[in-house]
Amino acid sequence: MNPKQTTRIGMLAFPMMTSLDILGPFEVLARAPDCQAELVWKDRNPIRGDTGLTIIPDQSFGEAPQYDVLVVPGGPGQTPLMEDEEVLQFLRQQAPGAALVTSVCTGSLLLAAAGLLKGHKATCHWLSIDQLALFGVEIVPDRVVVDGNRITGGGVTSGLDFAFTVLEVLRGAEAAKALQLMLEYDPAPPFQSGHPRVAAPELIEKVRLSAQAMLRQRLEVSTRAAKRLERSQSAL
Repeated sequence: MNPKQTTRIGMLAFPMMTSLDILGPFEVLARAPDCQAELVWKDRNPIRGDTGLTIIPDQSFGEAPQYDVLVVPGGPGQTPLMEDEEVLQFLRQQAPGAALVTSVCTGSLLLAAAGLLKGHKATCHWLSIDQLALFGVEIVPDRVVVDGNRITGGGVTSGLDFAFTVLEVLRGAEAAKALQLMLEYDPAPPFQSGHPRVAAPELIEKVRLSAQAMLRQRLEVSTRAAKRLERSQSAL
């Protein structure tokens, strides 16, 4: 993209999203050279995330311009949105005009439900990544996956890796490196348990069981959404 032009970045915000999914990328992309990041939702009323943090959208769907970059976060509130036609339609309308269509965490499932990831490689939070297959997505269990103009990040904290990857695409590696240094992004987790690759099997099972009800509901909705999408595409 032309670095001399302001890049408009639209970041979907919604009730019960995981706030860090959007706040991490927002901090990076809002500071990027010649980038304007803003939060967009159905209306401008305050939104509460899944841990109670309140965020006020900058734009409503009706007011939103065509964005150059579309960012979709995840969280518990993502699940019902896979059957929310107003949200799905907004994503479908924005995607063709966007240079980058992106997501963090389970936001990739929402993009998939809108029909925007079929045939693409993508990632997701490890607890729900298998559900991408329902939508014809090629699963790549990496922290960040780039496939053409689709960029997806894994669970929650991968949003920072995701954001610096997006910034590199928009403004080049040197700009991304400089901002990474300015923000002192030098992760050194205190425990080697942040992904199933390194976590103990008993810990993986414990975490999976703790999220069992949420995962069951998400799978039910993903299955319905995938069938609905298949029917709609077959009718074309």
